[in-house]
Amino acid sequence: MIVRRHRLPVRLWHWTNAIAVFVLLMSGLMIFNAHPRLYWGAYGANPDPAWLEIYATRTSGVLRVGDLRVETTGVLGRWTDPNGVSRALAFPHWATIPSNYNLALARRWHIAFAWLLAVAGSLYLVWTVASRHAAELLPGRRELAPAHLWQDIKAHARLRFPRGEAALRYNVLQKLAYAGTLFALLPAMVLSGLAMSPAMDAAWPWLVDLFGGRQSARSVHFISAALIAAFIAVHLLMVLLSGPLNGIRSMITGRHRIPDDTP
Repeated sequence: MIVRRHRLPVRLWHWTNAIAVFVLLMSGLMIFNAHPRLYWGAYGANPDPAWLEIYATRTSGVLRVGDLRVETTGVLGRWTDPNGVSRALAFPHWATIPSNYNLALARRWHIAFAWLLAVAGSLYLVWTVASRHAAELLPGRRELAPAHLWQDIKAHARLRFPRGEAALRYNVLQKLAYAGTLFALLPAMVLSGLAMSPAMDAAWPWLVDLFGGRQSARSVHFISAALIAAFIAVHLLMVLLSGPLNGIRSMITGRHRIPDDTP
C-alpha cells in the first residue's frame, strides 16, 4: 500500500538543507585550516591556551582536546595528498571546499551557502509553526517518560524499527534528534556565525556578548557544526538500516510504501 508521508515543504527544505550543510561543513573545515585552534573568551591567538587544536610535528599529526592528546597522522594534522606530498594542514583535501588551501575562496563558498541555509531555514520554521508541523516533531509527556525512552533505546540498539503505519510517525528518539537539530543546533550555528562577523559586531554588539566573546562564538560554531555532522552520520545510518529505497523515495516523491502483509 502506498501512502503519503512527507509534504512538499518538508521535502524541499530537506534537500536544500542537505546541500547547504554539506558545503558549509566542508568550506568551514578549510576556514578552520587557517587557524586550527579553538578558545573560550573574547580573544585568542597562537600564544594563548586553546582548548582544542590540531597540529603537525615533523613526523606526525596530533589532535589535542584539553589534556587529551591523540596522534592522528594520515587523517588530521599531517596527511599525504594525491601526489604523494606530505601536507601539514588540520583537515585533508578530500574533506574541504576547495580541496587546495584557499581561505578567501572557502569564505565565499561558506557565506553564500550560509545565506541559503538561513533563508531556507527561516521559511521552513515559519511554515512549521503555521502548519502545526512542529507538533509532530515535539515529544509528548508520555514519550519522555524514562520507561518509554528506555524501550525505544533498546529497540534501536537491537535494530528493531517501527513497521507498518507506526513507521509513518516519528518515534521519540527521532523527535528529540530532529527538534534538537532544528530548534537548537541550527540556530546556535547561525547566531554564532553572525557573532564572528565584524559587521554584525558593530550592528549588534549584544550578539557577541551573548556568547561571551568572538572566540567563544567560534567554539560554539565549531561544536554545533560537529554535532550536526554527527546527527547526519546517524541519520544516514538509520536510513540504510531501515530501508534506504523506501526512505529516499518518500523524501523525493512524498510517497511511502507499507508492505501489504503488514497488519
